[in-house]
Amino acid sequence: MKLYYSPGACSIGIHVLLNEIGKPFEAEKVDLAGGKQYQPEFTSVNPKSKVPTLVRDDGSVLTEFPAIATWLARTNPDKKLLADDAEGMARTFEMLDYVVASVHMQGFSRLFRPANYAPSESDHDAVKARGRELASKAFAIIDEKLKGKDYVTGTFSIADCALFYVELWATRMKIAMPANVAAHFERMKARPAVQKTLAAEGLA
Repeated sequence: MKLYYSPGACSIGIHVLLNEIGKPFEAEKVDLAGGKQYQPEFTSVNPKSKVPTLVRDDGSVLTEFPAIATWLARTNPDKKLLADDAEGMARTFEMLDYVVASVHMQGFSRLFRPANYAPSESDHDAVKARGRELASKAFAIIDEKLKGKDYVTGTFSIADCALFYVELWATRMKIAMPANVAAHFERMKARPAVQKTLAAEGLA
């Protein structure tokens, strides 16, 4: 398999999952800042021009964080990355969807790309402030969900890899994380697969 990633982007969650699984894979860096995602070399693989992108052993391409994470979990059942029971599965996807669709796309996207929300540069600070507010509110909600648990569903799952990447962004953007979220982040950083991923992406 080949994972197309950008250091510290949301693709880091899939990078962690691949290292947790332990099967051979190739990791190819995509320079998002340099616009490589828009070049034919990459758009021929993923016309969406985004990471993560996973090329599977049969050459087929899978995109979108939740889809890739779910496929990896289901094709590696021995790793127990996704619960089999209805409640556990629902809670996993509840967090996965909240992180990707709300914390990432509503909160952090405003911080990283304010121009997508307001063409006038004079409004960018207000857009970023709103993004920070949304992210902080989300972390407060997630903090309640983590009470009394080491991981999102109690045991490590694909939801924790999603939560990890926005926790990483929070530290980068100096957004304070409440106690349970901060403890989860430290717990994730202690995992060998996370340490291996951070080192591979030059973030250790």
